[in-house]
Amino acid sequence: MLRQRSTAAPAAMSFDRISGLSALGFAALIVAGNVVLVPAGLPRTGAGIEEVDRFFRAHGGLVGLGSAVTPAAWVLATLFGAGAVRALWRSERDRGEAWALLGFAGLVLQNAVFTAVIAIRLALASTAADGAGADVGLWALHDALFTLNGTFLALALAGLSVGGLRAGLIRRWHGRWGLVSASLLMGSAVLTPLVMDHAGPLGLLGLAGWLMWVVWLVVYGLVLMRRAPAPQPSTER
Repeated sequence: MLRQRSTAAPAAMSFDRISGLSALGFAALIVAGNVVLVPAGLPRTGAGIEEVDRFFRAHGGLVGLGSAVTPAAWVLATLFGAGAVRALWRSERDRGEAWALLGFAGLVLQNAVFTAVIAIRLALASTAADGAGADVGLWALHDALFTLNGTFLALALAGLSVGGLRAGLIRRWHGRWGLVSASLLMGSAVLTPLVMDHAGPLGLLGLAGWLMWVVWLVVYGLVLMRRAPAPQPSTER
């Protein structure tokens, strides 16, 4: 007797799981990028142009290496945001709200702003390799964009935290953690002129908010991965 071959297709990975894994991957890549550059002496916001010039002359290759992972990071961030919107949208639609869309907009905008930050770093590394000194105006633009980007991270944190709390998707401590992180990053963005002109403790405001953002992101990813898949409609007649 011939054994009947099964024609059932293998179960596809749910989009919740894909978006959760994307959040974890995004967090890993942005931390890895900093692990490569920060120990090498990446100048902090407000650093003098001499320090900037020395770094990009000595570590142009590392800047290229750190920048190589960023396109993948932006793709993963967008996948995470799309998954979060999918998880929250039905609940928000019923309440006439759009917190998840606010959070998704923040993720997309931070992708755009950080594209400019990375482009400036690559430009400085390229010109340094050609023997040109670092441009004061270009580095000031880098610092301004880098600090103002806290606005869009704050939007992502606030929108997805409030939306997650109101939908019952995330725990209360997680939502509050996200709102505190959003407040720190927004405060840093508001103080951008002072952060740029005075290298010192003001920069720690944004750093603390960023570290909290990474933790929030990892936990949100785990929440999406563990979310029960939506029931599929029956195909039986």
